[in-house]
Amino acid sequence: MSARIRYALLAGLLVSILAVNAFSIERFPPPEFEKNYVSPLLTAPSPRAVVLLIIDCFVLIAALAASSYLVLKRRSRRAIFGLMLFSLVYFGFYKKGCVCSIGAIQDMTLSIFNAGYAIPLSTLIFFVAPIAVTLFFGRSFCAAVCPFGAVQDLTLLKPVAVPPWLEHGLRYLAYVYLALAVWLAAMGSSFIICHYDPYVAVFRRNANLNILILGAVLLIIGFFVGRPYCRFLCPYGVILRQVSRLSKWRVRITPADCNQCRLCEDACPYGAIKPPVPTWPAATYSRDKVRLAGLLILLPILIAGGAWLGNGLAPLAGRTHVTVALAERVWMEENRKVTGTTDASQAFRASGQSISSLYNNASTIQARFKKGGWFFGGFLGLVLGCKLILLSLRPRQTDYEADRAGCVSCGRCFQYCPKGHECESGQVIEEEI
Repeated sequence: MSARIRYALLAGLLVSILAVNAFSIERFPPPEFEKNYVSPLLTAPSPRAVVLLIIDCFVLIAALAASSYLVLKRRSRRAIFGLMLFSLVYFGFYKKGCVCSIGAIQDMTLSIFNAGYAIPLSTLIFFVAPIAVTLFFGRSFCAAVCPFGAVQDLTLLKPVAVPPWLEHGLRYLAYVYLALAVWLAAMGSSFIICHYDPYVAVFRRNANLNILILGAVLLIIGFFVGRPYCRFLCPYGVILRQVSRLSKWRVRITPADCNQCRLCEDACPYGAIKPPVPTWPAATYSRDKVRLAGLLILLPILIAGGAWLGNGLAPLAGRTHVTVALAERVWMEENRKVTGTTDASQAFRASGQSISSLYNNASTIQARFKKGGWFFGGFLGLVLGCKLILLSLRPRQTDYEADRAGCVSCGRCFQYCPKGHECESGQVIEEEI
């Protein structure tokens, strides 16, 4: 794609972000208020009809199938990019990013921990389908179906390499984000993935100032760092990373032998090309074995320490629950720690419920948060320990290969590899990329 076209598309995205007063739809007509009342702008799209939700699911499945075919069989960066633009228009601007597979994590969690919540079938499909496809064909969803990835791929202008040590450190943030989102959703507290969706301003053209700033910052970072949200923040990407390790088929830079020209490594802006790894040097083998044994011993300590830390954070996390926040506010008002009242505290007192019952409910919820905090912190300790162990290993590798977990199947390496146009049988795919 020429630089002129890329800059024109980027300008269109920036104009969309600035159009914050565009088209939100009210679900119900507003009641009559005082003359000077100003209705707030809606930031969520209106519910879609059942027929449209069915169409969305079919489009998702068709896009996943097309992406898998284009990545593994056609091996065409141009075709992948074309499908990416379609997904950006349909799943991004047309559907306004909802329902999205990333946010569906919270719906799945809530349906598991709350028997009274029934997850919509369309949301279930958006969550499960990309995972199922990843299990067989790698990260086809990330390649050309996810509108978040499309925005970042489109705005990548001058990619710079992220040092490996910084890459691994920043990637841990996505695990923290996933664990926190699951914890809060399981408690029925908050859907933070939806609340802090960084590209809501792009797709819905309507967001509060904080989200606008977050989206703009990520877009600017994305000019130079390939897919920063996908690599370092996306909670759904964490799931797909691990599932893709088990994929039956995967991206191969060259179907034939590798001549180790390193062009693919230079072309990949996501640090997803693994260089050859020689045999473990005998001089450091004994020392590395001792280090690995130490990390294995450290693993349960990290899990226990993380669990303890998560339990300590439970009171703070519990305040995100509306009942706990209300109980704290009422307590402060009753004990004259604050002056005045809030709409929530006034509504509670007008309801006729007893303050003691409110405190009991809040105490029960806080106890659940403490229990969840053990799992939240223990999970993060487990992830940190496993990452350290994996980094200490040196599996032998003879060629440059796409990392099963980190590769988003964008197809950039295909057009740079001298043998990238050859199919598995040795025939040449006749296309200009």
